Amino acid sequence: MNIETLKNSLIVSCQAPIDSPLHDPKIIAAMAKASVMQGAAGVRIDTPAHIEQVRQQMPDISIIGLWKKQFPKSEVYITPRFEEAIAIARAGADIIAIDATRRERPERETVSEIIEKIHTRLDKLVMADIDTIESAIAAAEAGADLVATTLYGYTPQTQHLSPPGYSLLTEIVEKLQIPVIGEGGISSPEDAKKALDLGAFAVVVGTAITGIDLKVKAFKAVFG
Repeated sequence: MNIETLKNSLIVSCQAPIDSPLHDPKIIAAMAKASVMQGAAGVRIDTPAHIEQVRQQMPDISIIGLWKKQFPKSEVYITPRFEEAIAIARAGADIIAIDATRRERPERETVSEIIEKIHTRLDKLVMADIDTIESAIAAAEAGADLVATTLYGYTPQTQHLSPPGYSLLTEIVEKLQIPVIGEGGISSPEDAKKALDLGAFAVVVGTAITGIDLKVKAFKAVFG
């Protein structure tokens, strides 16, 4: 695919907790279709089953695919191994998102190795989900096609920080030549505009649009 089709665009992350009734391929696909009908240029989808359903319903939409899987002794859970990347590619993703932080991956696979395999064996683009400028630079040097601020505030190195990672976004834009995606904590149109104004290539919004479970839980907390 041509990355330029995503420039200055909204990408909607259509996901739901695994214990939610919304965690169903057809429902996720409906969320994705509704988002595209209202102008989203692409969607970010978790698990091969959900990606496959979205691809069946929308053959031409840009899909950023990932697979969240937990492994013992590793904090990495966004497409942790090449094995998950294979399944995502076969399901129909155009871009494969991976955790590209500097944490140890399952089976000791490195970020460089998984990016190289995705490029050469799957012929897919790679979005590197990062948390710091160091991991962004390392991901770019490893060949990532895009970097995203997805994990800012969600790793031990950044847990004292709160997304959106505008400062990180700004630093990456200044230091790297590859597209930078603003993702994580974008909770309003104003937040999205700020990310674009700071140089984001595109913006991913999830919970603020599709996170029904978390939104209701937040509102319910007010009632005690």
